[in-house]
Amino acid sequence: MTEALRDPCPEKTRSDLEYGRVLEALAARCVSDMGKALARELPFAATRGETRLLRDEASEAAALLENAEPLPLVSLGDVSGSLGRVGAAGVLAPLEIRELGKALEAARALRRFLGARRSRMPALHAACTTDPTLDGLADEVAAAFDPDGTLADRASPRLKELRGEFHAARQRMLSRLDDLMSKYEGILQDRFVTEREGRYVVPVRSDAHERFPGIVHATSASGATLFVEPRAVIPMGNRLKVLEAEVQREEQAIYAKLSDRIGESLPSVVAAVDALARADVRAATARLAHDLRLSFPDITDEARLELHQARHPLLLLDSAEHGGSGEIQWDTVVPSDLAIGARRAMVVSGPNAGGKTVALKTMGLVALMVRAGLPVPCADGSVVGIFDVVLTDVGDDQSLTKSLSTFSAHVRNLSRILDDTGPGTLVLLDELAGGTDPREGEALAAGMLDSLTARGGAVVVTTHYEGLKALALADARFENASMGFDLATMSPTFRLAQGVPGSSSALAVARKFGLPSTVIERAERFLSREDVHFETVVKKLNDERAALELARADAERREREADAVRRELAEELRAAKDREQRHVSREAEALLGSVRRAREELREAQAKLRAKKLDAAAVKEAQMAVDRVAAKVAVGGELDPSSFTAAPPVTPAAAPVKKGARVWVARVRAEADVLEVLPDGAVRVQAGPMKLVVDPAEVRPVTGAESEARRKAAAPAKPGGDPAGLEIAVQTTDNTCDLRGLRTDDALSMAVTFLDRAVNDERRVCFLVHGHGTGALKEAIRRELKSSPYVRYFRAGNPGEGGDGVTIAWLS
Repeated sequence: MTEALRDPCPEKTRSDLEYGRVLEALAARCVSDMGKALARELPFAATRGETRLLRDEASEAAALLENAEPLPLVSLGDVSGSLGRVGAAGVLAPLEIRELGKALEAARALRRFLGARRSRMPALHAACTTDPTLDGLADEVAAAFDPDGTLADRASPRLKELRGEFHAARQRMLSRLDDLMSKYEGILQDRFVTEREGRYVVPVRSDAHERFPGIVHATSASGATLFVEPRAVIPMGNRLKVLEAEVQREEQAIYAKLSDRIGESLPSVVAAVDALARADVRAATARLAHDLRLSFPDITDEARLELHQARHPLLLLDSAEHGGSGEIQWDTVVPSDLAIGARRAMVVSGPNAGGKTVALKTMGLVALMVRAGLPVPCADGSVVGIFDVVLTDVGDDQSLTKSLSTFSAHVRNLSRILDDTGPGTLVLLDELAGGTDPREGEALAAGMLDSLTARGGAVVVTTHYEGLKALALADARFENASMGFDLATMSPTFRLAQGVPGSSSALAVARKFGLPSTVIERAERFLSREDVHFETVVKKLNDERAALELARADAERREREADAVRRELAEELRAAKDREQRHVSREAEALLGSVRRAREELREAQAKLRAKKLDAAAVKEAQMAVDRVAAKVAVGGELDPSSFTAAPPVTPAAAPVKKGARVWVARVRAEADVLEVLPDGAVRVQAGPMKLVVDPAEVRPVTGAESEARRKAAAPAKPGGDPAGLEIAVQTTDNTCDLRGLRTDDALSMAVTFLDRAVNDERRVCFLVHGHGTGALKEAIRRELKSSPYVRYFRAGNPGEGGDGVTIAWLS
């Protein structure tokens, strides 16, 4: 919506709500005279859109302050008068020109600051940006003055020339005066040169002045000294006067030129000055928000207030003064939840000095502060509508000069308020229709509430009238609210509760402040039955409200305790995880040590197997030891014992073997053909080119199916892992043959010899290191291994075993 809004703060409202004190607090936080002036007359937004824009500017300034990057502002004097003289083609004084130059420098710094943060601060950038062409004017003004503020010689060539002549002439005259003082030293009062009436003079004794030729310009207070300009330097003095006048004319010409330059850019200069004042006010707003813990509420076009934990801003300011420390005593101001909407009325009741008027003023000040773009003393989540006008009747407007009694003045204000009330109006009435006959006043108050709400106003009234409290119970447009009163301490709680009426507690307060009990008892007898019944109902409601408050406080306490327990448990959980992590780390270190020891055991077992021939039981025991070690190593995550199986058990032959039979020889872990059976029972067998004599217990017949299965198992494995039943490939110096650098024939011969020796030494795994090269040696080695009867299985090394530059072979 873009329609124009009224001035929300008539003079009566400003006075009743003490809105000027809020603006003074804002002005006190400005750093420039222009910012202070703007803050004291801070304009209200003229449209709903402008209201939101002002809020955005202030919230962006508060965010900058929160991030420790406040707006760059400097202390500036009020230059509005200087700008007015420039607009009237006047010539500015040096101090005025310098102050405007300082303002232009500040505008440049502000423009650059906001330009660098344009994406984060769009509202401030749009409101406070300045004309960049003013930078040249700022440089010109700065160049014309020295740091001490005097006009610089570089301001113009003519000025530099004239000043040079003036200083030279002055030096010549001082030199001449020094000569004269030496000549007439006997009649001088002292030896120095001073000025009188703009002329250079020397002190001559009054009794000897006739012997000193010159013009007397002054005498001392005692008359003992005459200040005489020597006749010999009068022409020099005259020349100095002429040069001084020429210097002053040139300086005035420079000031006029600079004034004209400022005048040429006057609209931009005025806009820059306004931007600085606006930025100063926004920065002051941010500081006020920080000092008073103000927040920026949600703004709605509806004429309503929904304030959470609202505090009166002036009470917050007063708390700093009363606290003595100068800091806001936040906890000394009791917050309340306040809500009102259009065409509705809130009837606030309760004891005197209980805070009813404070709640009333808080709502009015919040509405005005939002229209001015200021944050408000409410908790996050509060909603403030844009009110067209705030109308108030608070306090006593009695006037003897106008023959107005308290009630007459009150009725006159009510009449004005009734005429001005419409949709979008917030009406605040303190002690509505008080000061007259209670029954007639009560009736008048009810009629006013009905009329004001019918006209669309959002109305808040304070009252002691029981009829208004009852009206709020019967009419849906009205709502009761009450200020709490602690009967135990006979003091108000200053906390507002909506939905229930409050008791005025006049008799209780009177008893507390010393009225005799007999007076109180007689007063109670004068109360009507209806009054007593109503007070009883109100007391019951207040007791129930107090119980609910206690229950809510207890629930909040339990919630806080639960939060504390949750935080404590979360901390303990984190600590437990840390301890577990440390424990896992220790376990990992222990496991790594176990893996190292297992590997040592594995090497020892292999060494024993190579050292000597063992019987079947020893071989089986050694094999089991190797498997146990493999299982230990596998726990470390490096090996998988399930991928290995023990060799076929060594068992005695079921029947005597015969020549030509096919048998399994455990010693070489390969099949062999029986060549002959010796007289002592030993068996001579041949496994490939190797022939050996073995004990009958070391061989057993094999079937054709078993031979075929082993032949298939000896074929190269598919990707995904080694075939089951293979020994763990652990490389040592004993089972490694380095073939690198040899010719292919020599390498093949060495490899075959190494495999023969490995079979004799009962090694099960060999590592043939041939490197990469052209690949010819690698292919020749693998062709030989494929046709070798010793080799059960072979493959290229894994990345951790040497890669394709190594071939690992398992022997039969």
